[in-house]
Amino acid sequence: MGSFSAWHWLIVVAIILLLFGRGKIPQLLGDLGQGVRAFKKGVSDDNTSGSDASR
Repeated sequence: MGSFSAWHWLIVVAIILLLFGRGKIPQLLGDLGQGVRAFKKGVSDDNTSGSDASR
């Protein structure tokens, strides 16, 4: 009862495709990727500025 079968995942994917359409999903994933890159850049900038301040 706790796990989903392949049929459940197929139905979920079909519903997502119906709601968002085929063109909207790549745009959403691209925006998500840009957000992750910006977050990583911000974290690395904080780490480099923090190490410079400790010297």
